[in-house]
Amino acid sequence: MFQFLKNIDKDGRKPVFGGLEILKYIGPGLLVTVGFIDPGNWASNLAAGSDYGYQLLWMVTLSTIMLIVLQHNVAHLGIATGLCLSEAATLHTRPSVSRTLLGSAMIASISTSLAELLGGAIALNMLFDIPIKVGAVITLLTVIILLFSNSYRKLEKWIIGFVSIIGLSFIYELSLTSIDWGQAAVGWVKPVIPDGSMIVVMSVLGAVVMPHNLFLHSEIIQSRQWNREDEKVIHKQLRFEFLDTLFSMIVGWAINSAMILMAAATFFHFKIPVSELQQAQAMLQPLLGRNASDIFAVALLFAGVASTVTSAMAGGSIFAGMYNEPFDLKDNHSRLGVAISLLVALVVIFLISDPFKGLIISQMLLSIQLPFTIFLQIYLTSSRNVMGKYVNSKPLTLLLLVIGGLVAYLNIRLLFSLFIG
Repeated sequence: MFQFLKNIDKDGRKPVFGGLEILKYIGPGLLVTVGFIDPGNWASNLAAGSDYGYQLLWMVTLSTIMLIVLQHNVAHLGIATGLCLSEAATLHTRPSVSRTLLGSAMIASISTSLAELLGGAIALNMLFDIPIKVGAVITLLTVIILLFSNSYRKLEKWIIGFVSIIGLSFIYELSLTSIDWGQAAVGWVKPVIPDGSMIVVMSVLGAVVMPHNLFLHSEIIQSRQWNREDEKVIHKQLRFEFLDTLFSMIVGWAINSAMILMAAATFFHFKIPVSELQQAQAMLQPLLGRNASDIFAVALLFAGVASTVTSAMAGGSIFAGMYNEPFDLKDNHSRLGVAISLLVALVVIFLISDPFKGLIISQMLLSIQLPFTIFLQIYLTSSRNVMGKYVNSKPLTLLLLVIGGLVAYLNIRLLFSLFIG
């Protein structure tokens, strides 16, 4: 638990959960939302919209519903036990199992940071023609300043601001285009898999459910905890957490949908295939004007910085959890986890010559690790020894297994597609 965050009022009494209290609770879910509006999602969504128009919007809806269930469940673990996913794995599984799983999760955090740093670097290249490697260093330094010069509360506000800028950017982009809302409404709810679209379908889903977000949510949700000895307070926390998760995931759904809508109304409409972020930005200028292309790059920059912050926090949480410690940037283990996640990712960027290849490598590693994190979470939240009276119900466990199985299957298919084509 965030030991340096205790939400008890000045008189030491339990907080009052008034009508406006939910507004104070919004935040942890939005940090998680940043993870699935990251540069990897941009690439997947732009491909979906430019190649298939509005037809794959339903995948954003489906993946968001599955994400709500998974993220709510892992946040439930954090609230009910006072442990993050990494700490719980260390305490409740054999050392050989926990070390292996958490070690692979650290690799996933590094892979995520790799993609996020590249996203920020690509945005800087778009805006200022800065070389990718130099841009990656600038992005990393910006992230370090944000992480180590701000308290969690201030950092949370920064991230919420970044998400708002990204959202407003796409509202502006959509205002310049002519959206067929009738087709969009059908696309959101009607499952269709056009010929040749399976890889894009899997990419959209695989870019939404990410292992580091599951570790991160179980940690940061504890920034809102009060007296864990009072069951009424815990129940209220669980209810407010669900509202926070639901609201935040809907925001993510809207932004991801906006990316597809913009691509469908511009690139698909003019029959322009898009395979790279730089290409999308370059094509927007003749279609929608210079402002649209610049705002696209600015939004990508904020997405890259914000998502790198959250992937680094996840790395710190995972590494500290290996030593049965909560995430705390004043603690050496947390700092070391953040450093490993960021610096190893930067070294890899300097070793590869093709940024697109770097994104492929990161996606491959995430696809391999994700099933292990999901089923670790299900194992822990379905164990009465871990959760006590807050253990998953049998129907919920079954639902989680179905979601976990589907996500794992599609990510494995995506992994194979990288080799087979």
